[in-house]
Amino acid sequence: MSALTQKMASLKSFRSRTPATKEQIKCAEDTLGLTFAKEYFEYLTEFGCASFYGHELTGICKSARLDVVQVTTKLRNLNKDILCDWYVIEETNIDGISVWQDSKGNVYTKAPNVAYKIIAKSFSEYLEL
Repeated sequence: MSALTQKMASLKSFRSRTPATKEQIKCAEDTLGLTFAKEYFEYLTEFGCASFYGHELTGICKSARLDVVQVTTKLRNLNKDILCDWYVIEETNIDGISVWQDSKGNVYTKAPNVAYKIIAKSFSEYLEL
């Protein structure tokens, strides 16, 4: 386990699903037309998708509401100002707020009809908020 995944596994009420394979990750990246940031890739290979203390992170899984490809595709259609190398890491289901990450690792929030805002410089930093 990497430092990131150890940190995640220690979070309050942490739950995860089946780890994603490198082939599944590559397929998701190809479908979305991007490359996942290194930490998100690590998370996917260790947990597939996960939840903890009020957060449900997207990942690679059979649940449409948690699958990164399905959620990103849906929210890209609703948010035309999203850049092409962004993907959803969490859909909060509060006032339409979603949390996105770019391929460099920066994390942003976005709400309908509101400009995006950077909130963290990495996936691990986001987990600390």
